[in-house]
Amino acid sequence: MQRHLISAADLTRDDAVLILDTAEEMARVADRPIKKLPTLRGRTVVNLFFEDSTRTRISFEAAEKRLSADVINFTAKGSSVSKGESLKDTAQTLEAMGVDAVVIRHGASGAPYRLATSGWIDAAVINAGDGTHQHPTQALLDAFTMRRRLVGRDAGLGQDLAGRRITIVGDVLHSRVARSNVDLLHTLGAEVTLVAPPTLLPVGVGTWPCEVSYDLDSTLTKSDAVMMLRVQRERMNAAFFPTEREYSRRYGLDGDRMARMPEHAIVMHPGPMVRGMEITADVADSDRCTVIEQVTNGVSIRMAVLYLLLGGNEPALTHARTTEEK
Repeated sequence: MQRHLISAADLTRDDAVLILDTAEEMARVADRPIKKLPTLRGRTVVNLFFEDSTRTRISFEAAEKRLSADVINFTAKGSSVSKGESLKDTAQTLEAMGVDAVVIRHGASGAPYRLATSGWIDAAVINAGDGTHQHPTQALLDAFTMRRRLVGRDAGLGQDLAGRRITIVGDVLHSRVARSNVDLLHTLGAEVTLVAPPTLLPVGVGTWPCEVSYDLDSTLTKSDAVMMLRVQRERMNAAFFPTEREYSRRYGLDGDRMARMPEHAIVMHPGPMVRGMEITADVADSDRCTVIEQVTNGVSIRMAVLYLLLGGNEPALTHARTTEEK
């Protein structure tokens, strides 16, 4: 494993499979009466969030605490950042406190890379989402969920997603989740198709390692997993489609469309869902929808990433048992 996790594109196939396999070990902790490992005892992890987040921040915090790390939560609102402090000054303050890892979410694309390569701080940096650029742990938890559902919990160990066909639908233009998933799924051998109106596809998408389609119905029958994306109105500064009804009619997933998918195919969503827009309530609440599983799996994936970045060189639970015996 590398020292930082900034982009899904930085991971090799072996890196990604190692994280997925380690997450399987971490998932076993959730079945224990006491859901905690002493693995990161004495380590300090800072959650540095310059953007609002509920799901990701809580997931990282749960992962850190299950590994017995000391956790510091930093939010820009009400902090020195709101008074004009720069990222550099914030980083140097954290360095002075002796932190071991920084989980950063920032509205500016490239901020985690800058933090990791600037020399301002000597700590592992994990990107929890930067602008419209990358969100690598989301892609990892999505791949973990796909492997469990499509290959199997035990059968999937050591396996990638070679030959699986994944369709990602919606606001690709503003989605760091889509970018991260395309990178990681391609590395894992999956065939990815992006489906969106032309106005919601980024310039240069033709160079991405995936197919592009404007017709959702034609891709559903050959998809192993369909990932619906939220339309990110907070990042939009223009009208990208005529009306919500028109968008939902052409690119929304309802019961009729789900019925055209192969029986084994699953429906995914990174959350939060806008029911009635990109996904209907009956699809969101169906057994084929993995949204709640993705949240659960997110904790396991983030435990695995933290463990591996902060010095894990042997199977996680073996290391934990050895530590407990001592």
